[in-house]
Amino acid sequence: MEVLRYALVAVAGYLMGSFPTGYVTARALKGVDPRKHGSGRTGGTNILRSAGRGAALLTVIGDFVKGLLPVLLARAVIGTDAAGVVAGLAAVVGHDHSIFLRFRGGAGSMTNAGVVMALAPHVVPFMAAAAVVAARLSRTASVTSMTAAATMAVTLMASFLLSLSPAAYVVYGVLACALIVFELRSNIERLRNGTERRVEHY
Repeated sequence: MEVLRYALVAVAGYLMGSFPTGYVTARALKGVDPRKHGSGRTGGTNILRSAGRGAALLTVIGDFVKGLLPVLLARAVIGTDAAGVVAGLAAVVGHDHSIFLRFRGGAGSMTNAGVVMALAPHVVPFMAAAAVVAARLSRTASVTSMTAAATMAVTLMASFLLSLSPAAYVVYGVLACALIVFELRSNIERLRNGTERRVEHY
């Protein structure tokens, strides 16, 4: 029975994460299919480039909520740290590979931020500060996302060592960081080649 509940939480997290916020927003506000522009992703950066600031803001908010809600649901249904981690990871995977977009999506950065807000909100300010610095210095969304993800993982480890967070959250931090870096592997290649696009709105 316990395994079934965890499975249901994982499926719910995946489906919530799969909701194509950026696609729906860009279509509704600008009539644009973001998959045919820029990076082809449905995250905030590509929505900014393809559909403008308003659509990007709604996308960022929606993607954040997609990470927050599954964790809260898992806590209500099961109530364990592990359940929150399972739901959170499933939400990030859902965002990255949405069942509604033929398993395409974004890189998971804002959905991850929503998950962390639900799991360990004291970590979010560290992520935000690191992201601001990275954005100012690099002016690239990929470096900003990877810096925030790495900061999350390190801060969750430190939080565990200080007895502020459970070990399950460290597992989440490491796996979520790995997922984000993996999804940005093409960006990493462009960074190496010096061809990565900059975000001029930072």
